[in-house]
Amino acid sequence: MQIAKVCGTVVSTQKEQSLTGVKFLLVQFLDAEGQLLPEYEVAGDSVGAGIDEWVLVSRGSAARQIPGSESRPLDALIIGIIDTVSVESGQLYSKREQDR
Repeated sequence: MQIAKVCGTVVSTQKEQSLTGVKFLLVQFLDAEGQLLPEYEVAGDSVGAGIDEWVLVSRGSAARQIPGSESRPLDALIIGIIDTVSVESGQLYSKREQDR
């Protein structure tokens, strides 16, 4: 899994039939200090994440281990919305602080 920040939405009206009803979000990955990395990826959303939230992204074949996703052509899936991230030096992120 990797930590990423939701930066936008992706709308696709024409897509593989197994992806009908799947919400797509544009995510940008974060480094160990919480800084945005240059890589972006489109990820399916299984938890209802929103713009600016930090999320857990499962990639590769692990993204298809969620029941119902086994036959979907997904390379990345948002599987969690992060509440807090703490590191040795202190708290790196708090959703509560972001919501203020």
